[in-house]
Amino acid sequence: MMTIDVWSDVVCPWCYLGKRRLEAAIEQLDWKDDVELRWHAYQLDPRATAEPKDLATSIDAKYGPGSFIGMTKRLTALGEPIGIDYRFDKAVRVSTLDAHRLLAWAWDIQGARGQGLLKERLLSAYFTEGRNVADHPTLVSLAGEAGLDTAEAATVLAGDRYRDEVKADILAAEDHQITGVPAFIVAGRVQIPGAQEVETFVQVLNRCHERFAAADER
Repeated sequence: MMTIDVWSDVVCPWCYLGKRRLEAAIEQLDWKDDVELRWHAYQLDPRATAEPKDLATSIDAKYGPGSFIGMTKRLTALGEPIGIDYRFDKAVRVSTLDAHRLLAWAWDIQGARGQGLLKERLLSAYFTEGRNVADHPTLVSLAGEAGLDTAEAATVLAGDRYRDEVKADILAAEDHQITGVPAFIVAGRVQIPGAQEVETFVQVLNRCHERFAAADER
């Protein structure tokens, strides 16, 4: 089994694009059943709160006037071929701490499959439906839609569980010198930065598989 550890944020549009492209690449691998994805926390804006803020204002303040329009136009075009319906007119800037706590919990109780389903549901809810992924009732509902226990999700959110796991992920990103997301680390040995093209993912993953297999035989 080859694990691909992915650092990303649920309000990062490039992370959504990278996720879909990576998954499309994995489907092309002859050894796709030997791949396991694990999602790790990264916060683009640790100072964001549960109170929704205007996304365009936040982006332009960070990157300069007009940045929001340019970025969203490009991403909307890139998302269409991979099945992402970006609706930046609905998206808002909010904290992702609690969403990451739920993702850590999902991994703990259901492993890669459960965590992957929740990750996709959070991204779709945020980027296509304009949902507030910091709001606890919303998060509980999304967890249920991803096949997770809503009562347990509510219990996790009501306390401080998995905060340490989120903090550990963020510190691990620093250790790996990850300064932007998405970032993919294959088998703990090879880092792939950014939302690469599907073909690039396929090529890199096949090379990793061949190299690691040859190393294991020696």
